[in-house]
Amino acid sequence: RADDGRAVSCVAAQARLAERGFPCARPLTPVAGIGSLAVHAEEFRPGGEVLHGDSPDVAARYAEVFAWLMAELAGVTAAPPLPNPPWVRWDHADSGMWPAIDFLDNRDQSVVPAHVVAAAERARRRLLAANLPCVLGHADFEAQNIRWHRREVGTVHDWDSLAWQPEAALAGAASGAFASAGPPTLAPIESSEAFLATYQDVRGRLFTAVEQEIAWAASVWMATYNAREQALFSASQLSGDALRTQAAERLRRANA
Repeated sequence: RADDGRAVSCVAAQARLAERGFPCARPLTPVAGIGSLAVHAEEFRPGGEVLHGDSPDVAARYAEVFAWLMAELAGVTAAPPLPNPPWVRWDHADSGMWPAIDFLDNRDQSVVPAHVVAAAERARRRLLAANLPCVLGHADFEAQNIRWHRREVGTVHDWDSLAWQPEAALAGAASGAFASAGPPTLAPIESSEAFLATYQDVRGRLFTAVEQEIAWAASVWMATYNAREQALFSASQLSGDALRTQAAERLRRANA
């Protein structure tokens, strides 16, 4: 990948998880700088199937894995992998609402639906108002990045998408994105609710009222980021269509 300074921390955390027995590929090399790229290798873990669906039952299965993942990462010491991936970088210091990314910013912004921009503004305002500690977590917990062997998780991929954000925000982002098996989408509200309930149950800790709000706000922000990108590239509007029907309720739960 392009070397933005994150890879060393991500690979270090991935290696520790593999040592602890979490189902992920074991890194085989350190990170090497090759021109402008950060290059590293990991073991090949073929096989397994994508678990499709966005029902509350499927959400609960994904939430159990995410809770296990986050519990393991809580025992890992690594430098924060900053800057965060852009789809969870609501805390950026760039001049506009979105993190500055040339290949997106150079396109015609007028094609982004107004309801997407409005939802992003409200979600970001709520996220920035929170004063919660940051933790290490997986920020791209989507169906396409996970392989299953029947009912057992086989491998969780995409460890260069680790982030440094509040636990509730990472769980909230995952609760909205878990069902994305292709183009990003947004799970139904009742499924995100089931995800968050199962996550807290497995972790053995209930979110505070503020954490609940931040979880819902993060689910909106990630969906707006995806919806903006889909609109800019005239792609399938899965995230934007779901936001059109869900944003008001998600933002209400976020107190945004």
